Amino acid sequence: MPAKKDNARHYVISLRVNDEEKTILDELTRRSRQSISSLMREAMQHYAPDLQKVSCNRP
Repeated sequence: MPAKKDNARHYVISLRVNDEEKTILDELTRRSRQSISSLMREAMQHYAPDLQKVSCNRP
């Protein structure tokens, strides 16, 4: 049985974008060599830097 990851992601969030936004995302992922998910996480941290990371550990 694989070990449980400490940074496991538990939620999937869908985002609808238009053609231009998708092209921009594709270019950003190509240039940065990051996934769209990673870019979105980075953007959230940039947009709201004062928010603390919330642990998803459930009792």
